[in-house]
Amino acid sequence: MNSPIYTSLFAKNRKVFSLLIDPEKRHADALKRTVETAVKARVDVILVGGSLTSSPIDETIISLKQLTDIPVILFPGNLLQLSSRADGILLLSLLSGRNPEYLIGNHVLASQFIKKSGIEIIPTGYILIDGHYLSSVEYISNTRPIPSEKVDIIVATALAGEQLGLKLIYLEAGSGAGDRIQEEIVMQVRENISIPLVVGGGIRTPEDIRNLYKAGADGVVVGTAIENDYKVLTSLAAVRNEFNTR
Repeated sequence: MNSPIYTSLFAKNRKVFSLLIDPEKRHADALKRTVETAVKARVDVILVGGSLTSSPIDETIISLKQLTDIPVILFPGNLLQLSSRADGILLLSLLSGRNPEYLIGNHVLASQFIKKSGIEIIPTGYILIDGHYLSSVEYISNTRPIPSEKVDIIVATALAGEQLGLKLIYLEAGSGAGDRIQEEIVMQVRENISIPLVVGGGIRTPEDIRNLYKAGADGVVVGTAIENDYKVLTSLAAVRNEFNTR
């Protein structure tokens, strides 16, 4: 499988900073300001998607491609969030849940579209962890997150994802989570898998990012904090440079 984006993002010992954009929450002016800031901050990748996005996202993808050369990757919450105009897709399998539609059902329906689109596919094990907050992902997917204290189950789930051949593990506390994923969980998962590990949900400060990188996260995803104030993007993304210049 040809994977130029995946390979370039997760080069050895390189930390990745991802900006998550929900098309439902980004109108034209706000999107332009955010992307201009992202370019200056040298964001590595822009993810596009959301649990409640209910309309085609081609317009958002087109706007992003006009504004920046940063890779644009689909982070689909449903089948409406597919676009051949993106550079790639995180093909999510919700490993923490037992709803077959999010394990394989939607993937079957989307398979021919994705194949014909020619976009890069990054098979991703998506693990929802309880952030002490009823997240949109939990509600929409009709699945329960893994309790944060059940570290052994989280680790086993991530390991199973790698053994199934997935190329990325994404630990998610949910958009706007009350509590982000803690360092101990990241450390334990990192020690048990060899594929890249990305963490998202409830990340609000540079110190959050610094601690997650130190614990072993290869990448972080920030969305809600930047929706609230796009100007914080610069200071959040800058933490990555502390690690990539060593």
